[in-house]
Amino acid sequence: QVQLVESGGGSVQAGGSLSVSCTFSGAGARWYYLAWFRQAPGDEREPVANIDVVGTSRIADSVKGRFTISRDNAKNTVYLQMNNLKIEDTATYTCAAGLKGTWHAQGYDYWGQGTQVTVSS
Repeated sequence: QVQLVESGGGSVQAGGSLSVSCTFSGAGARWYYLAWFRQAPGDEREPVANIDVVGTSRIADSVKGRFTISRDNAKNTVYLQMNNLKIEDTATYTCAAGLKGTWHAQGYDYWGQGTQVTVSS
């Protein structure tokens, strides 16, 4: 069993920056792939970024060059740094953990509760 707790997020104007973090715990948690997903009202959940245990990451094309995912296994935390935010980045951001390392949600077994990111003009 892996537990995930997000923090951070909030509201910012377009062009600004925010960071969200997710602390993970549980047996073997540090060996899991970790990912960030987001979902806006009326939209399907979409992958934003994922990262493996050694730090190899993948970033969605829609946020490439603006968002960075990182993890600190010593602190059991995964981060998502979001720069140059756009209004369309507004969503609930949720971290997830899984052993398969897939891009889409089916590969993740454990989910956090989500944190809201709101970008205004």
